Amino acid sequence: QVQLLESGGGLVQAGGSLTLSCAASGRSFSSYHMGWFRQAPGSEREFVAAITGTGDVRNYVDSQKGRFTISRDNVQNTVYLQMNNLIPDDTAVYYCAAATLWRLPWLPRASDYWGQGTQVTVSS
Repeated sequence: QVQLLESGGGLVQAGGSLTLSCAASGRSFSSYHMGWFRQAPGSEREFVAAITGTGDVRNYVDSQKGRFTISRDNVQNTVYLQMNNLIPDDTAVYYCAAATLWRLPWLPRASDYWGQGTQVTVSS
């Protein structure tokens, strides 16, 4: 069992930056691949970024490459999403997910655990 708790969301102006954190409780954090998803009102939950359990492989949705960076600290049991040059279309609830299998593309149904989400709002 893994419990995930996101933090770091908020209101930011376009062009600004935010760093989201996802703290995991439970054992064997490094055995889980971690991902970030987001869901805007009226839209389906979509993949943003993922990182393998060891942190040696990262994957991003094409539209986020160069703006978002995923990282993890397996000592602190935390995964991060650094978001730069934010635009209003980035406004969404951002969710952290954990999975035991590394399968790309990472579809929401492939996640084993979810956090409760953190709201990111980008104003123009």
